[in-house]
Amino acid sequence: MSPTVQPFLMFQDGVGPDALDFYVSVFPGSVVEEVELYGSAAPGPQGTIKTARFTIGGQSVMCSDSFIKHAFTFTPSFSFFVTCASAAEVDRLAGVLGEGGGVLMPPGNYGFSPWFAWVSDRFGVSWQLNVGED
Repeated sequence: MSPTVQPFLMFQDGVGPDALDFYVSVFPGSVVEEVELYGSAAPGPQGTIKTARFTIGGQSVMCSDSFIKHAFTFTPSFSFFVTCASAAEVDRLAGVLGEGGGVLMPPGNYGFSPWFAWVSDRFGVSWQLNVGED
């Protein structure tokens, strides 16, 4: 069997279920493939995500809630790159994903793309949004 590679998001403070629901609601056709929650006798807080796998935009992603406090979190050096069909779609996603997060590059023409935005969502995950070439 060949190795497989997929993004893995580690959330803290029990926000994993909220993040999972949010991402699946933002991208049409997204689906939660599997979720395993910590139970009452588990090392993690009951109801938080031990492991989950979901698909957004055709990309399989794994995630978990870490019950161990780490001195790190997400940075913009990792981001999801989303190819959109129109500037309106970039604007919509920048608004929805950036709400409660931050704007790293507001929607605009930066020369390398006709319309591009880079936002960080309320969970700290970064999203590069780009109008694709026809």
